[in-house]
Amino acid sequence: MSILVRSVLIGTALFGAAGAVIGLVLGLRAYVPTAWAAVIEVGLPAALLGALLGLIAGGIATLARRGR
Repeated sequence: MSILVRSVLIGTALFGAAGAVIGLVLGLRAYVPTAWAAVIEVGLPAALLGALLGLIAGGIATLARRGR
């Protein structure tokens, strides 16, 4: 697996999991029956942000490796 793909997957997983946990906590504090929606509302944008940051980091790492 290339560095770029690996970094995108890692960023998506880490940020998505953190966003889901934060969304769950916020949802449970706000209104318990709809806490699942808060997991999605916070987790998906966090996962997208993680994928974007992973793409940037993987691109930099790929360019740095090719530069040697």
